[in-house]
Amino acid sequence: MIILDTIDKKLIQLVQQNSKQTNKELSLHLNLSITAVYERIKKLEKAGIIDRYVAVINKEKVNKAFLVFCQIKLIQHTKEYLTKFEKEVMALDEVMECYHISGEYDYLLKILVKDMPSFREFMVTKLTTLQHIGSTQSSFSINEVKCETVLKV
Repeated sequence: MIILDTIDKKLIQLVQQNSKQTNKELSLHLNLSITAVYERIKKLEKAGIIDRYVAVINKEKVNKAFLVFCQIKLIQHTKEYLTKFEKEVMALDEVMECYHISGEYDYLLKILVKDMPSFREFMVTKLTTLQHIGSTQSSFSINEVKCETVLKV
């Protein structure tokens, strides 16, 4: 495991806030040489701390602002059922996140679609056709209070 110093932590913050900053821009913020910034970024990437670079898309601008949290209960908890469900759910474009969770339900899905009719279509033609699903419970987002992409380190 890599030990992060203060500069690494600041660099991680800066890259998370805007990953399009050049090494020169980052070097000015950190009071380091461009080469030192480059080497630190490569070290963080190699260690897997920086996993990937992404663009955060405005959901409303691309007509995918209807957010649903769907809890899934499988009919059995065998390795075969879990593995098959996870493989099938990975192929669903509407599912943005999927977590195997503890409690009454087995999985929590974060789903983004255009609107309620689109969600119904997704449920009828895709989600409920997956094998091994015993029951589902869906909750619809009324308002996004906080959606953070920057992980504080």
